[in-house]
Amino acid sequence: MSTKTSAEIVRDGLWTNNPALVQVLGLCPLLAVTSTVVNALGLGIATLLVLMGSNLAVSLIRNFVSDSVRLPAFVMIIASFVTCAELLMQAFTYELYQILGIFIPLIVTNCAILGRADAFASKTTPLPALLDGAMMGLGFLAVLIVLGGMRELIGQGTLFVDMDLLLGPMAADWTLNIFRDYPDMLFMVLPPGAFVGLGLLIALKNGIDNKLEERRKARNTDVVTAGSKRVRVTGNIS
Repeated sequence: MSTKTSAEIVRDGLWTNNPALVQVLGLCPLLAVTSTVVNALGLGIATLLVLMGSNLAVSLIRNFVSDSVRLPAFVMIIASFVTCAELLMQAFTYELYQILGIFIPLIVTNCAILGRADAFASKTTPLPALLDGAMMGLGFLAVLIVLGGMRELIGQGTLFVDMDLLLGPMAADWTLNIFRDYPDMLFMVLPPGAFVGLGLLIALKNGIDNKLEERRKARNTDVVTAGSKRVRVTGNIS
């Protein structure tokens, strides 16, 4: 595979090839747990750590695993890191772990993680693989937080409710009541609201990409026009 620069890896993970908005992978947990920011943040951090760890491990063993057992080996590696994340959440954020429930162990089946392990980490050196895992994880985390914030704000009129479940007592008073006497919009808290919110985010990204592409084409056209010269031809052409 062609070698990517660090800048390309960062841009791919955060924007160009974002796992949620472009690859549209890992939608089951993304749509299920993003009813609040704290839920989104908890799942996103767990996924980020698993992505980084599995990418690094897969890259380190890439020359020692045959093609016939490649995918089962990758799944075992991912499952090991998911188990570590699950045990850490049980130890330090047990109430949040109970809220997220089955979606923590289901990180094993997240196609974004297995896809990066097979498509990138298994074909490159450890440092680029680790960077790719970090950027893909951050891109996924950013979408989770934005979608969770949107659903919490529109659905309940608040932000950062129950942040102490993840960050401890220091975050107990972080709740922001944006709208007073807000009539809760149950639709946004339920799964249909997640689909609508994700669709809006994908549409927004596509709109931004189209605007940037139009500006790039306009700049290229201006450069070509400015660089062209008119040639005056005199005499007879036979």
